[in-house]
Amino acid sequence: MPSVPSTPPWDVHRLPPADGRTVLVTGGNAGIGYFVAEQLAATGAAVVLGSRDPGKAEAALAVLRARVPGARVRAVRLDLADLGSLRTAVASLGPHLDAVVHNAGVALDDPPRRETGDGHELMFGTNHLGHFALTRWLLPLLAAAPAGRVVTMGSFAAKTEQLDLADLQSRHDYRPKRTYGRTKLAQMHFGLELERRLRAAGSAVTSVVVHPGGALDSRTPARPPVHQRTAGAWLGGLPAAVVLQGKDAGAWPAVRAVLDPAVGGGQLWGPRVFGLRGAPRREPLWRNLADPAVAGRLWAASSELTGVDPQDALG
Repeated sequence: MPSVPSTPPWDVHRLPPADGRTVLVTGGNAGIGYFVAEQLAATGAAVVLGSRDPGKAEAALAVLRARVPGARVRAVRLDLADLGSLRTAVASLGPHLDAVVHNAGVALDDPPRRETGDGHELMFGTNHLGHFALTRWLLPLLAAAPAGRVVTMGSFAAKTEQLDLADLQSRHDYRPKRTYGRTKLAQMHFGLELERRLRAAGSAVTSVVVHPGGALDSRTPARPPVHQRTAGAWLGGLPAAVVLQGKDAGAWPAVRAVLDPAVGGGQLWGPRVFGLRGAPRREPLWRNLADPAVAGRLWAASSELTGVDPQDALG
């Protein structure tokens, strides 16, 4: 009886080829998003950096081309805080898109509370509402691909948070770190609810949620001028290296979610070791992500706040 060929174990340093595929990475000009783009570009995929700053995008493209000879990379101006600009930005992407990594985000450490030009709290408006609205315009492009995929980058900071559906904009109780964690939790809820709606519509597109674990600048390899790392910062980060990692490793779950057909819709992927560092693995859904009713109410509120609904692209 002939043996059935086994699937080789996933190796973050030996990724499968992805020639012919096109992936959009929001916030791909810096941080984890840059390393997602670099790793995908090395597989032969065409990578589009979504960035609100054309200068930073061009700098990132130059580094990518130097690091990955023959890299097929370009940038599109994408400002998630400006909801009205997103449809036009998507129009420049072409007839189809194989995957999007919803990575871009704003993290504020100190008050005062700030708002987008649309009047939304800056972190919620950018991290969640921007990606919610962007998905509305991307879904037709993803549906035109053989197996389109939405990969939403959550955060370990969301694991201990709960959404306050009565105060999504943090108007009554604004604490920057907590607000950030809740915006990432909202993103993760959206990614899971999107998968439920995709399945109900019979779509070939899938939606996966990932998180990078603990990803530190001090443990991240230098990519000047995109990322500068001094010897002092590297040494200072040594104690944390026992449980945390660099942003290059923080990119691994998202990269696997884009490339590995064994990763299924509605799943959560993160680092293997305590959810903080190591190779990517599937995790059980966190307890605060388990209630579809919360995700449904968030979806309805997000549609009202943005004036668009990704459901409209599902037919």
